[in-house]
Amino acid sequence: MKYAVIAEYLGHYSVVLMCRAMNVSRSGFYKWLKRPPCAAQLRREQVESKVVELFAEFKARYGAPRLADELADAGLPCSKNFVANIMRLRGIRARNGKGFHYRPASPTMINVEENRLRRRFRAEGPNQKWVTDITYIWVNGRWLYLATVMDLYSRAIVGWKLDTSMTERLAMDALAMAYANRDIQPGLIIHSDRGVQFRSVKYLDLVRSRGCLPSMSRQGNCWDNAVMESFYSRLKVELIYAEQYASIEAVRSGIFEYIEIFYNRK
Repeated sequence: MKYAVIAEYLGHYSVVLMCRAMNVSRSGFYKWLKRPPCAAQLRREQVESKVVELFAEFKARYGAPRLADELADAGLPCSKNFVANIMRLRGIRARNGKGFHYRPASPTMINVEENRLRRRFRAEGPNQKWVTDITYIWVNGRWLYLATVMDLYSRAIVGWKLDTSMTERLAMDALAMAYANRDIQPGLIIHSDRGVQFRSVKYLDLVRSRGCLPSMSRQGNCWDNAVMESFYSRLKVELIYAEQYASIEAVRSGIFEYIEIFYNRK
């Protein structure tokens, strides 16, 4: 492995300097360099090349576990530790996350619905259980707000809306898009937290207008909507934190690419 790294940087640094840094002998390196490549070396080179290709394809969003899954799908099965070692030696690292904090809910609330979902995040088929929420995105000195609706069967985002204000209209537009994209039947559970947008009369009327059942998390309990929180965490890590957006339209375009092209399809 050390010899392979030295060989990769031939012409950039002197062999003497690299051998000294790697704590190997020059004679050993030249002996290694002249020998024909073995099957294991050829496979490693193939896997390493594919790791770098996939890392670039997924825009640094995938770490070793997900890259290992992609390699298996491509017919190159290997362990995540093997991939992690290649990434470490290559100096590539997936985008990492940031923590998020929750504010306690107001003790006095109106239009609170029961928790019909009860953390049962699996569905037997599409359009049986949806979850929705709103997240904040700081861009160029101002807040933007993204509302999304997720189908728990496929985890696809079936509706979303980005805006400069966090109103009931934001939540309703995301839900209206989901309604337009799916053929739904009465009885669909639509779960949210207890945010004022989701407790508004207009929003609840929209939920019930299609025979759907509103569901809300318990007071101050973010884990009752953990799947949606997890999606927002990855979106911010894999898109928002990595970009320097200068306009709302640039953010909208980036979110479209992430949700409709990358997340929902890949």
